[in-house]
Amino acid sequence: MIVAPDLPVFRAIADPTRRAILDLLMAGERAVNDLLAPFKMTQPAISQHLKVLREAGLVSERRAGRQRLYRLEPAPLKAVHDWTAHYERYWTQKFTDLGDYLDQLPDDVVTSKPKAATDERRATKQKRASAKREGSTVKKTAATKARATQRNTKRKSKRKS
Repeated sequence: MIVAPDLPVFRAIADPTRRAILDLLMAGERAVNDLLAPFKMTQPAISQHLKVLREAGLVSERRAGRQRLYRLEPAPLKAVHDWTAHYERYWTQKFTDLGDYLDQLPDDVVTSKPKAATDERRATKQKRASAKREGSTVKKTAATKARATQRNTKRKSKRKS
């Protein structure tokens, strides 16, 4: 059994914000303020993420005057690639099996239209969007009202407990 190594790089890339920062750094060196722009976070929060990435060896920093510039260091990501590579064979086989299965189905099954309920929901959504643009309202169906009542009941019971 292959077990993922307990490396700081795995913990670092577990967070979606840190992965997004790495994606930004793929384009080249950036200052903290440049990295801050795409996120709804404070500068100290981004700096904390950069600290984790730096400790994992995924980014390096250098000073240029008063700025700190960060650069991607991709070498530690090789451990992630090596660990995930053995799953590639599994997924390749699964996709091949799926393709074989779909090839065996009659064409009318593969290209059939969505269920009527899905079409009805889509039409209702379109009506509401259109009515919203026009400033009017569309009456909710009994099923929609029932689902809303169920959600509200669940929320109230969670608040009480």
